[in-house]
Amino acid sequence: MTDETEHTTPSRAKEFRRGLTVAVFLIAAWLLWSGLFKPLLLDLGVVSVLITLYILQRMGYFSNETFAFRYSPRLVGFWVWLGKEIVVSSLIVTRIVLQRRISVDPQLVELDASDLDALDQALLGNSITLTPGTLTLDVHKNRILVHAITSETAVSLEQGEMMDRVRALKDD
Repeated sequence: MTDETEHTTPSRAKEFRRGLTVAVFLIAAWLLWSGLFKPLLLDLGVVSVLITLYILQRMGYFSNETFAFRYSPRLVGFWVWLGKEIVVSSLIVTRIVLQRRISVDPQLVELDASDLDALDQALLGNSITLTPGTLTLDVHKNRILVHAITSETAVSLEQGEMMDRVRALKDD
């Protein structure tokens, strides 16, 4: 095998680790969202996770590098930061809406995401959309088109803190 083939086709051990990671996340989500620990519900949860893993395996999810869960534990820090940004943006939008005279200055911002792969672009676009006052309109040819409710929000997006944080998530 060449070095290039090794990077595009993961080993069985790597596929197993990916499957195990997804299984742990699915089980944790099931337990967290269910909140009930009755035998029938736990059995249904196990069956659901197994069916999901089977479908993902048949789709080649664990052997495809593009969709591999490859982020480090820094992702938790990113989620905390994003949560704070969502709260701050919510307060800004609330202040705008509650003013006697609404002062909005809608802007379209185009971000260059050519240094991000497709999965990172999706993460960035979804993170932008989760933040009140911004909406990702299009991702095309490594460009992300965003609608911002104020010029301050547009400037903040152009400064690129969110994109820098998405870039920092990658394991090198």
